[in-house]
Amino acid sequence: MQAQALPGFRDFYPAEFALRAHILDAWRRVARRYGFEEFDGPPLESLELYTEKSGDEIVDQLYAFEDKGGRQVALRPEMTPTVVRMVAARANALKKPIRWFSIPQLFRYERQQRGRLREHFQFNCDIIGEAGPLADAEVIALALDVMRELGLGPDDVKVRLSDRRVLAILLRGAGVADDQLGQAYQTVDKIERTPRDRLEAHLAQAGLEPDATAGVFRVAGLRGWPAVSSALADVPGGTEAGEDLEQVIGALQAIGLGECVEGDVSIVRGLAYYTGVLFEVFDAKGAMRAICGGGRYDQLLASLGGVDLPALGFGMGDVVLGDVLKDKGVIPETPSSIDVFVVAVTPEDMPHALRLSRELRDRDLRVEYPLSHAAVGKQLKLANARRAPYAVMLGPDERALGNVVLRDLASGEQRTLAYDQVASELVDLVAGAAPPVGR
Repeated sequence: MQAQALPGFRDFYPAEFALRAHILDAWRRVARRYGFEEFDGPPLESLELYTEKSGDEIVDQLYAFEDKGGRQVALRPEMTPTVVRMVAARANALKKPIRWFSIPQLFRYERQQRGRLREHFQFNCDIIGEAGPLADAEVIALALDVMRELGLGPDDVKVRLSDRRVLAILLRGAGVADDQLGQAYQTVDKIERTPRDRLEAHLAQAGLEPDATAGVFRVAGLRGWPAVSSALADVPGGTEAGEDLEQVIGALQAIGLGECVEGDVSIVRGLAYYTGVLFEVFDAKGAMRAICGGGRYDQLLASLGGVDLPALGFGMGDVVLGDVLKDKGVIPETPSSIDVFVVAVTPEDMPHALRLSRELRDRDLRVEYPLSHAAVGKQLKLANARRAPYAVMLGPDERALGNVVLRDLASGEQRTLAYDQVASELVDLVAGAAPPVGR
């Protein structure tokens, strides 16, 4: 039997791990700039936590089973139920608004396709306890700043912004009855990937008249805030329904991110618990799945946790984001695994190489040395394979004079230093505080 990873799961060799670390590090840096605190929860939760939120049909999409204690449990497929449970447990003690982020590994048993596996890492940011539209703008700005942190700008990614309240009032104005809204939402959500005749047939089965069906497609085609605002002005109560969305767009423009944002009421998000502003981040070409998606879920804490607090947030997975970075050519070079390789010229030099390695590691440098004696050329080949920028060479002649040879492995230039100077010199070189060797 040849062992291999299960379908939909990934092995992270050093190069793949470096890309994952690059993404996760960017997530953490940006979240902390926005004042968010990191948290985590257990990877295994009660199955009921997910069925209460999404219904029993979600079970087929989960890694769900009965544990040895007879409990029905599931590997977490998302983080929102966990954050709701944790906030509800300490709601009175937590200062509002709560700004939390997490980077869990999530699991779903579903069909694999590009951008979707059975496990992924996800960046989750939530603001809880604030109902105003500036909170919506804040989390959208955070998501866009992650894109900027990773080298993606307005020509690379776009935010498509909507609001459940806006979509609902426009659909009602188009002749859709309240009991038909659910079917209309599903149609709008599928409009870019399903033939129109099939969607029209579904709407007819739901009881929509031809004029209302045409109205659903007309509403779904609205793009840009001016078009959405004009349509709202023609519907009773429409202007008031669009106030929050207008303020979110205005705030993002004030922040300087307006060119990345497009009003688009076809963004529905499949989850029924969203109550207000919604958004998704896509690559500008629209060639891939959404990089990120989220919105306001003001009623979820009350229904799941018994605590009435407004809330909003988003999730951003590493799989699609990694594909976008590769497509745009902004993958960082594989980093060096060490800062310096200590070369022992002869076997007798090895104890001195060990001592120097320890001294350099005490200065927080990443150091490797030969674990068995080899020719100098072979040691330098290993140093280059590790992408080390520098090598320090210790031989009998250098030891006799209390010196070492410091070589810049990129240029091949080298110079002799006193033994007690090399640690400080390397610290400065690695930190970029001094010019390269020989310059």
